[in-house]
Amino acid sequence: MPLFVAEHRHPADRCPAGNPQMAPFLLQILSPANAKKAGLTLVGDAVARGQHHLYVIVEGPSEAAVRQYLGAFAQAGSLDVVPASTCEEVVSRGAC
Repeated sequence: MPLFVAEHRHPADRCPAGNPQMAPFLLQILSPANAKKAGLTLVGDAVARGQHHLYVIVEGPSEAAVRQYLGAFAQAGSLDVVPASTCEEVVSRGAC
């Protein structure tokens, strides 16, 4: 399945982590079980400390499917989804 990297950014004053209604909902989205129901596989996620940037690595059938599944993050800020490759794939083809 194709690999994608999603990046969500939001301003500090709109950080969903501090919102008692939104935070649990967003954690449900990042649940591997819920992603699987949507036909996606969550590979990993990370938040850059103090930067209000969330990165999600996900396998899915299309960029549109990933964008739709992570769409709730766009309500609190931006959401970018780009096709990606593993480092091993890049090295084997000899170019990024």
